[in-house]
Amino acid sequence: MIIRIGLIVALVASLAVGVLNFVEVKKKIETLLTERNDWQGKYNTTFAELNSTKETLTKTEAELKQVKDTLEAAQTERDKAVAEAAAQTKRASELADKLAKATAERDEARQELAAYRATGVTPEQVLTLNRLLKEAQDAVEVANAEKRILQRELDKKTAELAKIIEPDYKVRLPANLKGRVLVVDPKWEFVVLDIGENQNALVDGELLVNRDGKLVAKVRIQSVQKDRCIANIVPGWKLGQVMEGDQVIPAYPQS
Repeated sequence: MIIRIGLIVALVASLAVGVLNFVEVKKKIETLLTERNDWQGKYNTTFAELNSTKETLTKTEAELKQVKDTLEAAQTERDKAVAEAAAQTKRASELADKLAKATAERDEARQELAAYRATGVTPEQVLTLNRLLKEAQDAVEVANAEKRILQRELDKKTAELAKIIEPDYKVRLPANLKGRVLVVDPKWEFVVLDIGENQNALVDGELLVNRDGKLVAKVRIQSVQKDRCIANIVPGWKLGQVMEGDQVIPAYPQS
């Protein structure tokens, strides 16, 4: 009997403990559910705020891109405007220079016109004077050409006469006569020079051949053409090999 009572008491005590544990567990479960619900609400709120922030960020990025594109377009327009302004400034400067030049030419033309009017000469008289001046200039050129021809002939005759009177006479060539060797024939000892009648070269005139300031040989003119002459190397005066391009100057220049 006592054992049965003890078992009943133990059973009741176990049930009581179980009830107490159940109550405690239930409280904890309810607490956990409450906390879970709170965290779920916070999570939902945070997630909603995150989505809102993402949308705001996307919108901001789009607006930023639009602002950037607008800024680049504005920069392009500004550069274009600056280039056009520089071109217009350059054009304005050029036009100002042209205007100044045209104004100066106009003033000069006015002065010339005033001077022309002051002479009292008519345009027909000016044309006549220009024609007469041109004819006079042509006549002077012809006279100078004839003078040069006569002078060359006189120099030739003077040289020929001097050689007859004085066998050892040396033909005088113009002091400023300078030439260059064009062709060399080493076998027959003659050269072709780039001076002739137009440069007042004379037959029997002697020239010194030099290269880099050093005497190479002496040559004597045998025949003369308009702008060329042929000369023989004077025996005993060949100090080196004559070459094309060597310079020649008178051996006996006119005083």
